[in-house]
Amino acid sequence: MPDLPQSLLVLACTLVVLAAWRCLHPRSFWPVAGYPLTAISVRASWRKVALGGGLTKKRARWAFTLTPGSLISTGTVKVRRRFRRVAVDTTPWMRFPLPTRHGWRVTVCLLEGQIPDDYTEVAERLAHSWGVHAVRVSSPRPGRVVLAATIRDPLVRVDQLPPSEELLKVTVGRLETGAPWVIDFRTVPHWLNAGATQSGKSNLANALIVGLAPQPVALVGFDLKGGVEFTPYLPRLSALATTRAESVGLLDDLVTLMLNRMDLCRRAGARNIWQLPPVVRPTPVVVLVDELAELYLMADKSEKDEIAKTSTSLLRVAQLGRAFGIYLFCCGQRIGSDLGPGVTALRAQCSGRICHRVNDPETATMTLGDLDPAALVSARAIASETPGVAIVASQDGQWYRARSFHVSEQAAEHAARTYAGLTLSWGQITAGVHTIELPDSVLNELLNA
Repeated sequence: MPDLPQSLLVLACTLVVLAAWRCLHPRSFWPVAGYPLTAISVRASWRKVALGGGLTKKRARWAFTLTPGSLISTGTVKVRRRFRRVAVDTTPWMRFPLPTRHGWRVTVCLLEGQIPDDYTEVAERLAHSWGVHAVRVSSPRPGRVVLAATIRDPLVRVDQLPPSEELLKVTVGRLETGAPWVIDFRTVPHWLNAGATQSGKSNLANALIVGLAPQPVALVGFDLKGGVEFTPYLPRLSALATTRAESVGLLDDLVTLMLNRMDLCRRAGARNIWQLPPVVRPTPVVVLVDELAELYLMADKSEKDEIAKTSTSLLRVAQLGRAFGIYLFCCGQRIGSDLGPGVTALRAQCSGRICHRVNDPETATMTLGDLDPAALVSARAIASETPGVAIVASQDGQWYRARSFHVSEQAAEHAARTYAGLTLSWGQITAGVHTIELPDSVLNELLNA
């Protein structure tokens, strides 16, 4: 008994030291002390957590049972032992948790009749049971699920990363896994970006401007807010449309440019411009569309033909532009099926999806609804206090929470002015096409060089 106060004092001192270590230097605390304690706790509590989440199964097993028998003269009851089948709770087998940068992950073997969606439905319960920020569920192969837990939200603070040096690839932020959030137009050519005012949608466009400005690409803007968003970046833009009438003409030029490049590839025997030699390869074009809904809204019937022409041209660019170096990044506050079938058809061509905080559920459904129901739920849970946070459909087929770097308008304007010398005029691009006008003999010599 005299040793009890001393033991309590040692325990209290140890807890204080661990708490101070965790606050002062969390990076070293997690692998040395935090992870081992967490792994043991998770492994020990798995049976109770699985039972509470409804992840256990009733199985019939053979077992000895004791049944009362006859009363003998000594006053005791003679017990019979029987070997019979009884129902018992079976817990899915869990491997030992492994550490990650922001938490831990563990593989669980599914029981008979279970699917990964069973674990996705109770992911929030698992997070509360283990006291972590979130639990993500993935299935690397049949019969297995991986539970990835993040201890705290890694998107509270996002530090700037160095820019990407690869063509048409821009690092715009971080994923919840800690990996860079990269928009690669060569891999995912067309993107749909939805978000309400002050959700981070414009900030993401600024990050794209800053990342693409030093690259040998042409930037084309459609700003249906009258030009207030993209006009400051005009030194780096090859063309800018600020009204629907201007948009119709610019989209016609894009379709003509696409057909010219198509003819060039056909004559050269190439399937896309990237199979052409650099000497005749046309300049890639990235088209930035702001306020997509304005291209489809109709005030009266006189605008019907204009809207139909705009919708058709934009859809043609989305369907065929990838092979010929024309890429789309479409932004909008509201993207709904009520805008017409053209929007739904365009969405089907945009394999890249980004959903910031939105004001109406239909916009989130339009952006993410055909990907994963869990992504839709996560998108609706984005708080207004976290601008820049979005749900991203990544090029690996998964969806992630992500947050873009803060890029001010001044930084984007500075980048546009700094790299204004790389800007090609729209006349130069539409004539670029300079390779189209070459005789076949000269073109063949260039291709064989």
